[in-house]
Amino acid sequence: MAAATGGCYATPMGAETRSLAGKTLLVTGASRGIGKAIALRAASDGANIIVVGKTDVPDQRLPGTIHSAAEEIVAAGGQALACVADVRSEEQMAEAVQAGAARFGGIDILVNNASAINLGRTPQLPMKRFDLMHQVNTRGSFLCARLCYPWLKQAPNPHILTLSPPPKLHPEWFGAHLAYTLSKFGMSLCTLGLAAEWANEAIAANSLWPKTAIATAAIANLLGGPEALRQCRRPEIVADAAHAILTRSSRDCTGQFFIDEEVLRAEGIEDFDVYAVDPSASLTADFFVE
Repeated sequence: MAAATGGCYATPMGAETRSLAGKTLLVTGASRGIGKAIALRAASDGANIIVVGKTDVPDQRLPGTIHSAAEEIVAAGGQALACVADVRSEEQMAEAVQAGAARFGGIDILVNNASAINLGRTPQLPMKRFDLMHQVNTRGSFLCARLCYPWLKQAPNPHILTLSPPPKLHPEWFGAHLAYTLSKFGMSLCTLGLAAEWANEAIAANSLWPKTAIATAAIANLLGGPEALRQCRRPEIVADAAHAILTRSSRDCTGQFFIDEEVLRAEGIEDFDVYAVDPSASLTADFFVE
């Protein structure tokens, strides 16, 4: 078992026989963070990545663009097509899907990673922020699945993987940040519904959620800064878990709500310090994790 250091990944037992080589993945929010990590993990197998994001030019507040992510994907061993698209726009997303399918001959996997977050409480939350979260999170996931469906139903092992939590109705999660929780659970309900709706076509729909906070731009800019980052794991843990799920049979693995650490334990990984930003720091549990 290979250990992950720096930007590397751990290798689950037996993963050398399960590959995404030649598969085409459309990944939303792929410019940075978890989306880019999932894309890079697939690229290391030789996958094709349709890189979807809004960041076309560098932004000093956010690292990376769709173009820099595409360059990293090619360097990792894959092929990439950078598509400027906002998941709120049906027209832009339809263009990205068509361009990606035309470039690579189809789409095998959709990764619904793009997400908006605002933890404001109900009296203080502007409705435009409420609308943004629901348009990006719930509506965006539904839209991308709908647009990718014609290609997924032709793929030999089609998967939809959505970055959303198990939809457990614990009042504390709704009371803490109602608007955000509604939008993330909307993504999870898309997983539940699509898995049932498309079961006869063997299109898998699953959700994946991290057990701990993950070192992303949201943590750095909105939820605590450098000190909070020390208590996070790196995005590669989610990417390794996603790879394990996406290389399973779509007919046998659908309608599930996975936690990254649990997926990797089942794959034989036991050392999770390799994913820690700072192995000496205590980890922070992610939202919606008991």
